[in-house]
Amino acid sequence: MLRMTELFVRTLRENPADAEVESHKLLVRGGYVRRVSPGIYTWLPLGLKVLRKVEAIVREEMDAAGAQEVLLPALLPREPYEATNRWEEYGPNLFRLQDRRGNDYLLAPTHEEMFTLAVKDMYSSYKDLPLTIYQIQTKYRDEARPRAGLIRTREFLMKDAYSFDIDDAGLDRAYETMRSAYQKVFSRLGLPFVICSATSGAMGGSRSEEFLFPCAIGEDTFVSSPGGYAANTEAVTTPELPELGFAEVPEPKVVPTPGATTIDALVAMANAAEPRADRDWEAADTLKNVVVTLVHPDGTREVVVIGVPGDREVDLKRVEANLAPAEVELATPADLAQHPELVPGYIGPQVLGVNGSENAVRYLLDPHIVRGSRWISGANAVDSHVFNLVYGRDFAADGMIEAVEVRNGDLAPDGSGELSIERGIEIGHIFQLGRKYAQALDLKVLDQNGKTQVVTMGSYGIGVSRVLAALAELNHDQQGLVWPVEIAPAQVQVLVTGKGEELFQMGEKLSAELDAAGIEVIYDDRKKVSAGVKFADYELLGVPYAIVIGRGLSEGVVELRTRATGASENYPPAAVCGVLSQLLQ
Repeated sequence: MLRMTELFVRTLRENPADAEVESHKLLVRGGYVRRVSPGIYTWLPLGLKVLRKVEAIVREEMDAAGAQEVLLPALLPREPYEATNRWEEYGPNLFRLQDRRGNDYLLAPTHEEMFTLAVKDMYSSYKDLPLTIYQIQTKYRDEARPRAGLIRTREFLMKDAYSFDIDDAGLDRAYETMRSAYQKVFSRLGLPFVICSATSGAMGGSRSEEFLFPCAIGEDTFVSSPGGYAANTEAVTTPELPELGFAEVPEPKVVPTPGATTIDALVAMANAAEPRADRDWEAADTLKNVVVTLVHPDGTREVVVIGVPGDREVDLKRVEANLAPAEVELATPADLAQHPELVPGYIGPQVLGVNGSENAVRYLLDPHIVRGSRWISGANAVDSHVFNLVYGRDFAADGMIEAVEVRNGDLAPDGSGELSIERGIEIGHIFQLGRKYAQALDLKVLDQNGKTQVVTMGSYGIGVSRVLAALAELNHDQQGLVWPVEIAPAQVQVLVTGKGEELFQMGEKLSAELDAAGIEVIYDDRKKVSAGVKFADYELLGVPYAIVIGRGLSEGVVELRTRATGASENYPPAAVCGVLSQLLQ
């Protein structure tokens, strides 16, 4: 059993100053974790017990799915990551260091390369496959803005699994096996989840899905439809829109627009000075050209212009997901100074991409801009706009990109209805990597015909420490944490709420009986602590049940409390252990 007089814990009555979300506040106040520096935490005994129970559920389901556990180092050499280009692609998120001889190393943010090399070292035939191996290991990412306690950290615990198959059919089977295992993990943990289509980003691969816990404080935004479509907003695609006829559209015309520095002002001036014959001009008829800068892994900066309808905003996260591994930011004055042809506020497609000079800035269009559509856009001169520009007649683009923010009411790409937007915490992510890493690191085996084949791979991650934070977000009330029995640091807390020696003797006796019955116990044996403080600590720690030994003992009863509901019943001391055992079963 755990005794409060001996337990390495310190509870707090006030929220830590840097805590923004409930899980962060309560895990620190309850003595589960302590902050070391931004994004780095110490796991204290109670926190480690919960973490290990989450790990155990993950491990059981991985083993049941046929995966085998390994443990790879967290300190890794540079060379394998150079072979896959990720030494540069990871950019500033990678912790890089050197040994005393000047050799380059990194702290692993993820382990695709090392798993690939481990299999290459040991396997050479299709007879060795299929194989799925996994580990539960600490990862390191130099997050620019660690936040929300354990939800976004620089050091975190992750389960990462990798499947290896001779062909794509095998990869499909492995992917579905892991997908099912993830559903079992989160169901056992009692953690609601939505499976969302996602982008593969720098990981590469053909298929990618996120498991998101719907939560208002989540960093991920996802959409769902009444018909069952679900996707991370970065992965939402625009339904194909039909081309428009433009035979009746007049030729482009440059119009002075002094003072039209906003979309609303431009639309008002357009309807007054250059009215359309068919209807009024709207914000959605203006072509807004947004200048962004791509920061490539090698540090080079590339200015790109993205064209979107004027009633929509550019979503930089969506743009970045579609241009990985480059990072995307709004262009700076220094970036714009390199391109004097770009007139801020009045940029038009005439000087961009294939429409402009040989070295023109690359021009990408959002799919909401369809061929034959009619626009007002900048004339590349201050206080001037061009009316009646037609996409496909008067200008072209270098490519298309999903760029605009997704809105409530947008249509799902599969025709399953209107989209609604929610927020969530990413708790798992699965990828069909394909042959990217095997090709780069030369992982090949001989097939049935004696021919060399590149192995195909899948990658499957669960953020174990983040899952614990998500469970804390889900399971708490105003008093503190309310852990499910499956992951609580103990199943019952025995509280002595008086000063009589006979009360503490009963506390010792009952705690020993519970411990002998295989029930995990925290015994609050503190003699100089008030009943109010003990109850406050019990509610803060979130242990599922409490046995309260107090004044009722003189009448031959103790109180059994349920933390989740607040319900309580009195039982004779000799019966309470059996009652609790039945409840736990």
